[in-house]
Amino acid sequence: MSTSGDGGTLALGLPMAVPAPGLPARVRIHEVGPRDGLQNEKATVPTEVKAEFIRRLADAGLTTIEATSFVHPRWVPQLADAEQLFPQVRDLPVDLPVLVPNTRGLERALALDATRVAVFASATESFAKANLNRTVDEALAMFEPVVRQAKDAGAHVRGYLSMCFGDPWEGQVAVEQVVRVCRALRDMGCDELSLGDTIGVATPGHVGRLLTALNEAGVPTGSLGVHFHDTYGQALANTLAALQHGVTTVDASAGGLGGCPYAKSATGNLATEDLVWMLRGLGIDTGVDLDRLVATSAWMAGQLGRPSPSRTLRALSHKEQ
Repeated sequence: MSTSGDGGTLALGLPMAVPAPGLPARVRIHEVGPRDGLQNEKATVPTEVKAEFIRRLADAGLTTIEATSFVHPRWVPQLADAEQLFPQVRDLPVDLPVLVPNTRGLERALALDATRVAVFASATESFAKANLNRTVDEALAMFEPVVRQAKDAGAHVRGYLSMCFGDPWEGQVAVEQVVRVCRALRDMGCDELSLGDTIGVATPGHVGRLLTALNEAGVPTGSLGVHFHDTYGQALANTLAALQHGVTTVDASAGGLGGCPYAKSATGNLATEDLVWMLRGLGIDTGVDLDRLVATSAWMAGQLGRPSPSRTLRALSHKEQ
């Protein structure tokens, strides 16, 4: 609640929907909270809590929820329960992509009837070395059989590309460098690419320039999603720039959970609540029930024992007090 100028109170409800020209009518939110959001939590989150988190997100209207990762437990201990978790949620009426780092991870995922998988590449040599202990080209060579086998199995394949806008070791990243790796991922068969601003340094003009360059290189906008971090408070502005370019897939994490273990300055993913608030104000349909989403993120924050960084969640929670 806030006080109006005449001494009364102004109730804070949903934002007024004021459509802007040239924006898509609908956006698909690619929810990454259960995987990207939780993967770096130090305390082990029980499998049952993860499964309930996914169920609640689905109940809130999210139709794409990245469930887990079939990476070796030594590298991401938090997701070591992938085999136990996925069967608990795979029958939900939503898409449940999973991350697969190599052919062994793919085999594990396919054995549990996963139909949507993702590989995680880097636009820069430094991050490829830190994250995969390979050069960019060596990593692409490793992913090629993964993508081929996944496509042969009838799976949808997403290619994540990190450090698209900046790298903590290398600094600015040339647009042409990002385009080259995107083209390689597309050429090997990825159905969709997610452009990651891993350390949150992108600005709207940079976003537009990269999207234009990708189109000029033959990568269609319809195959692109965006994944922004809010390190410098630019995630929503960058998202709007992508929407203006025609992008209709946006990654976000419920409650703003998550970061990047190799990018120490990254403060976390774009909060799904903040994204839904902006999209609703623009008259863009997401299919998401904001009240249920806020309740879900508040519940998860309680499970983790700390408040959510989502500004929208905090504002709406305060309103209800």
